[in-house]
Amino acid sequence: MANLKTIRDRIQSVKNTQKITEAMRLVAAAKVRRAQQQVIATRPFADRLAQVLYGLQNRLRFEEANLPLLRQRDVRSVGLLVVTGDRGLCGGYNSNIIRRAENRAKELKAEGVDYKYVLVGRKAIQYFQRRNQPIDATYMGLEQIPTAAEASKIGDELLSLFLSESVDRIELVYTKFVSLISSRPVVQTLLPLTQQGLEARDDEIFRLTTRGGDFEVAREKVSTEVRGFPSDMIFEQDPVQILDALLPLYLNNQLLRALQESAASELAARMTAMNNASDNASELIDTLTLSYNKARQAAITQEILEVVGGSEALRG
Repeated sequence: MANLKTIRDRIQSVKNTQKITEAMRLVAAAKVRRAQQQVIATRPFADRLAQVLYGLQNRLRFEEANLPLLRQRDVRSVGLLVVTGDRGLCGGYNSNIIRRAENRAKELKAEGVDYKYVLVGRKAIQYFQRRNQPIDATYMGLEQIPTAAEASKIGDELLSLFLSESVDRIELVYTKFVSLISSRPVVQTLLPLTQQGLEARDDEIFRLTTRGGDFEVAREKVSTEVRGFPSDMIFEQDPVQILDALLPLYLNNQLLRALQESAASELAARMTAMNNASDNASELIDTLTLSYNKARQAAITQEILEVVGGSEALRG
Protein backbone atom coordinates (compact mmCIF):
# COMPACT_ATOMS: atom_id res chain seq x y z
CA MET A 1 0.00 0.00 0.00
CA ALA A 2 2.89 2.34 0.74
CA ASN A 3 4.07 1.82 -2.85
CA LEU A 4 0.59 2.61 -4.19
CA LYS A 5 0.43 5.83 -2.19
CA THR A 6 3.86 6.89 -3.47
CA ILE A 7 2.84 6.32 -7.09
CA ARG A 8 -0.48 8.11 -6.55
CA ASP A 9 1.29 11.13 -5.05
CA ARG A 10 3.75 11.16 -7.93
CA ILE A 11 0.92 11.15 -10.48
CA GLN A 12 -0.72 14.10 -8.74
CA SER A 13 2.58 15.98 -8.61
CA VAL A 14 3.18 15.50 -12.34
CA LYS A 15 -0.38 16.63 -13.12
CA ASN A 16 0.20 19.83 -11.13
CA THR A 17 3.43 20.45 -13.02
CA GLN A 18 1.63 19.87 -16.32
CA LYS A 19 -0.94 22.53 -15.41
CA ILE A 20 1.89 25.03 -14.80
CA THR A 21 3.70 24.25 -18.07
CA GLU A 22 0.46 24.48 -20.05
CA ALA A 23 -0.36 27.84 -18.46
CA MET A 24 3.15 29.13 -19.30
CA ARG A 25 2.72 27.98 -22.89
CA LEU A 26 -0.55 29.89 -23.25
CA VAL A 27 0.95 33.01 -21.67
CA ALA A 28 3.88 32.89 -24.10
CA ALA A 29 1.44 32.46 -27.00
CA ALA A 30 -0.51 35.55 -25.92
CA LYS A 31 2.72 37.56 -25.74
CA VAL A 32 3.76 36.39 -29.20
CA ARG A 33 0.47 37.81 -30.47
CA ARG A 34 1.28 41.12 -28.76
CA ALA A 35 4.73 41.12 -30.38
CA GLN A 36 3.06 40.47 -33.73
CA GLN A 37 0.71 43.41 -33.23
CA GLN A 38 3.63 45.68 -32.32
CA VAL A 39 5.57 44.70 -35.44
CA ILE A 40 2.54 45.55 -37.56
CA ALA A 41 1.98 48.82 -35.67
CA THR A 42 5.56 50.01 -36.25
CA ARG A 43 5.54 49.24 -39.97
CA PRO A 44 4.01 52.55 -41.19
CA PHE A 45 6.83 54.59 -39.63
CA ALA A 46 9.46 52.18 -40.94
CA ASP A 47 7.95 52.27 -44.43
CA ARG A 48 7.82 56.08 -44.52
CA LEU A 49 11.38 56.33 -43.25
CA ALA A 50 12.53 53.90 -45.94
CA GLN A 51 10.82 55.99 -48.61
CA VAL A 52 12.48 59.21 -47.44
CA LEU A 53 15.91 57.59 -47.28
CA TYR A 54 15.39 56.09 -50.72
CA GLY A 55 14.50 59.51 -52.10
CA LEU A 56 17.57 61.08 -50.53
CA GLN A 57 19.72 58.25 -51.78
CA ASN A 58 18.65 59.00 -55.34
CA ARG A 59 19.14 62.75 -54.90
CA LEU A 60 22.71 62.58 -53.57
CA ARG A 61 25.58 60.15 -53.40
CA PHE A 62 26.02 58.74 -49.89
CA GLU A 63 29.71 58.19 -50.39
CA GLU A 64 30.10 61.92 -50.95
CA ALA A 65 28.14 62.79 -47.80
CA ASN A 66 30.76 63.25 -45.12
CA LEU A 67 28.58 62.13 -42.20
CA PRO A 68 29.88 60.51 -39.00
CA LEU A 69 27.52 57.52 -39.15
CA LEU A 70 28.58 56.71 -42.72
CA ARG A 71 32.30 57.16 -42.21
CA GLN A 72 34.36 53.99 -42.58
CA ARG A 73 37.37 53.76 -40.24
CA ASP A 74 40.18 51.31 -39.75
CA VAL A 75 38.77 48.76 -37.33
CA ARG A 76 40.82 48.49 -34.17
CA SER A 77 37.95 47.92 -31.72
CA VAL A 78 34.45 46.49 -32.13
CA GLY A 79 31.43 46.87 -29.89
CA LEU A 80 29.31 43.71 -29.63
CA LEU A 81 25.66 44.31 -28.73
CA VAL A 82 24.37 40.96 -27.42
CA VAL A 83 20.63 40.49 -26.92
CA THR A 84 19.39 37.70 -24.62
CA GLY A 85 16.46 37.27 -22.24
CA ASP A 86 16.04 37.96 -18.53
CA ARG A 87 14.58 34.54 -17.78
CA GLY A 88 15.19 30.90 -18.56
CA LEU A 89 12.81 28.02 -19.29
CA CYS A 90 13.12 28.73 -23.02
CA GLY A 91 15.22 25.84 -24.28
CA GLY A 92 18.56 26.74 -25.82
CA TYR A 93 17.59 30.33 -26.72
CA ASN A 94 19.98 32.09 -24.31
CA SER A 95 22.85 29.60 -24.55
CA ASN A 96 22.80 29.68 -28.36
CA ILE A 97 23.11 33.47 -28.60
CA ILE A 98 25.80 33.58 -25.89
CA ARG A 99 27.79 30.92 -27.72
CA ARG A 100 27.49 32.90 -30.97
CA ALA A 101 28.72 36.05 -29.25
CA GLU A 102 31.68 34.20 -27.73
CA ASN A 103 32.63 32.75 -31.11
CA ARG A 104 32.49 36.20 -32.70
CA ALA A 105 34.69 37.61 -29.94
CA LYS A 106 37.22 34.83 -30.57
CA GLU A 107 37.22 35.62 -34.29
CA LEU A 108 37.93 39.30 -33.57
CA LYS A 109 40.67 38.42 -31.11
CA ALA A 110 42.29 36.15 -33.66
CA GLU A 111 42.31 39.09 -36.09
CA GLY A 112 44.00 41.30 -33.50
CA VAL A 113 40.90 43.44 -32.97
CA ASP A 114 39.79 44.50 -29.50
CA TYR A 115 36.17 44.16 -28.45
CA LYS A 116 33.80 45.20 -25.72
CA TYR A 117 30.27 44.08 -24.90
CA VAL A 118 27.02 45.99 -24.62
CA LEU A 119 24.68 43.47 -23.04
CA VAL A 120 20.88 43.28 -23.10
CA GLY A 121 19.25 40.68 -20.84
CA ARG A 122 20.07 39.28 -17.41
CA LYS A 123 21.32 35.95 -18.76
CA ALA A 124 24.08 37.52 -20.88
CA ILE A 125 25.01 39.95 -18.10
CA GLN A 126 25.42 37.19 -15.51
CA TYR A 127 27.36 34.97 -17.91
CA PHE A 128 29.91 37.53 -19.10
CA GLN A 129 30.34 39.20 -15.70
CA ARG A 130 31.31 35.86 -14.15
CA ARG A 131 34.02 35.54 -16.81
CA ASN A 132 35.40 39.08 -16.34
CA GLN A 133 34.79 40.07 -19.95
CA PRO A 134 35.08 43.74 -21.06
CA ILE A 135 31.56 45.19 -20.63
CA ASP A 136 30.74 48.79 -21.49
CA ALA A 137 27.01 48.92 -20.65
CA THR A 138 24.22 46.60 -19.51
CA TYR A 139 20.44 46.69 -19.88
CA MET A 140 17.96 44.37 -18.21
CA GLY A 141 14.38 44.47 -17.01
CA LEU A 142 13.16 45.59 -20.42
CA GLU A 143 9.53 45.13 -21.37
CA GLN A 144 8.68 41.64 -22.59
CA ILE A 145 7.51 43.35 -25.78
CA PRO A 146 10.27 45.88 -26.63
CA THR A 147 9.33 49.53 -27.05
CA ALA A 148 10.74 52.32 -29.18
CA ALA A 149 11.85 54.19 -26.04
CA GLU A 150 13.99 51.22 -24.96
CA ALA A 151 15.49 50.88 -28.43
CA SER A 152 16.27 54.62 -28.45
CA LYS A 153 18.00 54.38 -25.06
CA ILE A 154 20.24 51.56 -26.25
CA GLY A 155 20.79 53.34 -29.57
CA ASP A 156 22.03 56.46 -27.77
CA GLU A 157 24.67 54.39 -26.00
CA LEU A 158 25.79 52.84 -29.29
CA LEU A 159 25.98 56.24 -30.97
CA SER A 160 28.05 57.57 -28.07
CA LEU A 161 30.52 54.69 -28.36
CA PHE A 162 30.85 55.06 -32.12
CA LEU A 163 30.99 58.85 -32.38
CA SER A 164 33.53 59.10 -29.53
CA GLU A 165 35.66 56.57 -31.47
CA SER A 166 35.74 54.21 -28.49
CA VAL A 167 34.87 51.57 -31.09
CA ASP A 168 35.24 51.66 -34.85
CA ARG A 169 32.39 49.30 -35.63
CA ILE A 170 29.31 48.06 -33.78
CA GLU A 171 27.93 44.60 -34.44
CA LEU A 172 24.58 43.26 -33.26
CA VAL A 173 24.36 39.65 -32.08
CA TYR A 174 20.73 38.62 -31.81
CA THR A 175 18.34 35.77 -32.58
CA LYS A 176 16.49 36.03 -35.89
CA PHE A 177 12.95 34.72 -35.59
CA VAL A 178 12.18 31.95 -38.10
CA SER A 179 9.28 29.94 -36.70
CA LEU A 180 7.89 28.60 -33.44
CA ILE A 181 10.40 25.77 -33.51
CA SER A 182 13.31 27.50 -35.18
CA SER A 183 15.43 30.58 -34.54
CA ARG A 184 18.89 31.51 -35.77
CA PRO A 185 21.62 33.51 -33.98
CA VAL A 186 23.02 36.07 -36.43
CA VAL A 187 25.62 38.85 -36.44
CA GLN A 188 24.71 42.13 -38.16
CA THR A 189 26.76 45.30 -38.54
CA LEU A 190 24.88 48.31 -37.16
CA LEU A 191 27.51 51.04 -37.45
CA PRO A 192 28.87 52.46 -39.64
CA LEU A 193 25.81 52.48 -41.87
CA THR A 194 26.34 51.57 -45.51
CA GLN A 195 24.52 52.47 -48.67
CA GLN A 196 23.65 48.82 -49.20
CA GLY A 197 22.06 48.67 -45.77
CA LEU A 198 19.75 51.55 -46.64
CA GLU A 199 18.39 50.05 -49.84
CA ALA A 200 14.66 49.50 -50.10
CA ARG A 201 13.85 45.79 -50.02
CA ASP A 202 11.07 43.38 -49.27
CA ASP A 203 10.54 42.86 -45.56
CA GLU A 204 9.02 40.06 -43.52
CA ILE A 205 6.64 40.06 -40.60
CA PHE A 206 5.50 37.11 -38.54
CA ARG A 207 1.92 36.20 -37.76
CA LEU A 208 0.74 33.80 -35.06
CA THR A 209 -2.15 31.66 -36.26
CA THR A 210 -3.80 28.39 -35.27
CA ARG A 211 -4.25 25.28 -37.35
CA GLY A 212 -5.97 22.17 -36.09
CA GLY A 213 -6.01 23.61 -32.58
CA ASP A 214 -2.22 24.10 -32.56
CA PHE A 215 -0.29 27.37 -32.68
CA GLU A 216 1.92 28.10 -35.65
CA VAL A 217 3.77 31.14 -36.91
CA ALA A 218 3.97 32.09 -40.56
CA ARG A 219 6.28 34.71 -42.06
CA GLU A 220 4.91 36.72 -44.93
CA LYS A 221 6.64 39.02 -47.39
CA VAL A 222 5.69 42.68 -47.22
CA SER A 223 6.74 44.82 -50.14
CA THR A 224 7.47 48.46 -49.42
CA GLU A 225 6.57 50.69 -52.34
CA VAL A 226 9.26 53.35 -52.58
CA ARG A 227 9.28 56.34 -54.85
CA GLY A 228 11.96 58.90 -55.49
CA PHE A 229 11.34 62.57 -54.85
CA PRO A 230 10.09 64.63 -57.80
CA SER A 231 12.98 66.09 -59.76
CA ASP A 232 11.74 69.64 -59.18
CA MET A 233 11.46 69.24 -55.39
CA ILE A 234 13.29 72.00 -53.52
CA PHE A 235 14.70 71.30 -50.07
CA GLU A 236 14.56 74.07 -47.49
CA GLN A 237 17.60 72.46 -45.86
CA ASP A 238 20.63 70.82 -47.34
CA PRO A 239 19.75 67.14 -48.12
CA VAL A 240 22.91 66.14 -46.27
CA GLN A 241 21.59 67.80 -43.09
CA ILE A 242 18.27 65.99 -43.50
CA LEU A 243 20.10 62.72 -43.95
CA ASP A 244 22.22 63.41 -40.87
CA ALA A 245 19.02 63.85 -38.82
CA LEU A 246 17.33 60.73 -40.22
CA LEU A 247 20.17 58.24 -39.87
CA PRO A 248 19.87 57.96 -36.04
CA LEU A 249 16.14 57.31 -36.51
CA TYR A 250 16.97 54.60 -39.00
CA LEU A 251 19.46 53.06 -36.57
CA ASN A 252 16.87 53.04 -33.76
CA ASN A 253 14.31 51.46 -36.07
CA GLN A 254 16.74 48.70 -37.02
CA LEU A 255 17.50 48.12 -33.36
CA LEU A 256 13.81 47.98 -32.45
CA ARG A 257 13.17 45.38 -35.12
CA ALA A 258 16.06 43.27 -33.81
CA LEU A 259 14.71 43.51 -30.25
CA GLN A 260 11.28 42.48 -31.51
CA GLU A 261 12.75 39.51 -33.37
CA SER A 262 14.67 38.46 -30.26
CA ALA A 263 11.59 38.77 -28.05
CA ALA A 264 9.51 36.71 -30.48
CA SER A 265 12.27 34.08 -30.64
CA GLU A 266 12.44 33.86 -26.84
CA LEU A 267 8.66 33.55 -26.48
CA ALA A 268 8.47 30.96 -29.26
CA ALA A 269 11.29 28.98 -27.62
CA ARG A 270 9.43 29.13 -24.31
CA MET A 271 6.22 27.98 -25.99
CA THR A 272 8.04 25.04 -27.54
CA ALA A 273 9.82 24.14 -24.30
CA MET A 274 6.60 24.25 -22.27
CA ASN A 275 4.75 22.29 -24.94
CA ASN A 276 7.43 19.60 -24.84
CA ALA A 277 7.30 19.60 -21.05
CA SER A 278 3.52 19.14 -21.14
CA ASP A 279 3.86 16.27 -23.61
CA ASN A 280 6.54 14.62 -21.46
CA ALA A 281 4.31 15.03 -18.41
CA SER A 282 1.45 13.30 -20.25
CA GLU A 283 3.71 10.40 -21.15
CA LEU A 284 4.99 10.16 -17.59
CA ILE A 285 1.43 10.19 -16.23
CA ASP A 286 0.51 7.34 -18.57
CA THR A 287 3.56 5.35 -17.46
CA LEU A 288 2.88 5.99 -13.77
CA THR A 289 -0.80 5.14 -14.19
CA LEU A 290 0.15 1.83 -15.79
CA SER A 291 2.58 1.12 -12.93
CA TYR A 292 -0.10 2.09 -10.41
CA ASN A 293 -2.64 -0.26 -11.99
CA LYS A 294 -0.13 -3.10 -12.08
CA ALA A 295 0.82 -2.54 -8.43
CA ARG A 296 -2.84 -2.29 -7.43
CA GLN A 297 -3.70 -5.50 -9.31
CA ALA A 298 -0.75 -7.24 -7.66
CA ALA A 299 -1.92 -6.06 -4.24
CA ILE A 300 -5.45 -7.32 -4.91
CA THR A 301 -4.12 -10.68 -6.13
CA GLN A 302 -1.95 -10.96 -3.01
CA GLU A 303 -4.93 -10.24 -0.76
CA ILE A 304 -7.01 -12.90 -2.56
CA LEU A 305 -4.21 -15.44 -2.17
CA GLU A 306 -3.97 -14.64 1.53
CA VAL A 307 -7.75 -15.09 1.97
CA VAL A 308 -7.70 -18.38 0.05
CA GLY A 309 -4.70 -19.59 2.02
CA GLY A 310 -6.37 -18.66 5.33
CA SER A 311 -9.60 -20.45 4.44
CA GLU A 312 -7.72 -23.60 3.44
CA ALA A 313 -5.84 -23.51 6.75
CA LEU A 314 -9.12 -23.29 8.67
CA ARG A 315 -10.57 -26.26 6.79
CA GLY A 316 -7.45 -28.22 7.46
